[in-house]
Amino acid sequence: MISLTERAAKEVKRIVSEQNLPQTTVLRVGVKGGGCSGFSYSLGFDDNIRDTDQVIDGPAGIQVVCDPKSFLYLNNTEVDFEESLMGRGFKFGNPNASKTCGCGESFTV
Repeated sequence: MISLTERAAKEVKRIVSEQNLPQTTVLRVGVKGGGCSGFSYSLGFDDNIRDTDQVIDGPAGIQVVCDPKSFLYLNNTEVDFEESLMGRGFKFGNPNASKTCGCGESFTV
């Protein structure tokens, strides 16, 4: 399962509202090849749920969807949102990652 924190759900709702996206919009998470550690995270909005997608009901009515191949790398991952002096953004807490890069945007399994 992939989980979404309350802070992340609140930020997703804010972005959906700000960008006037349909209320049926889902948060799509995934993995793609690249980055300095081998894989990088992808995060975006989608209005299409495929039959093969993993669908997780998160807080505040946000649905998180993930394709089967990415789910192999993201199972048990927590998506959070952080604001600090260094900036703001979504953060992946991935227990499957054996190594991450310094910026936290790519990983190795």
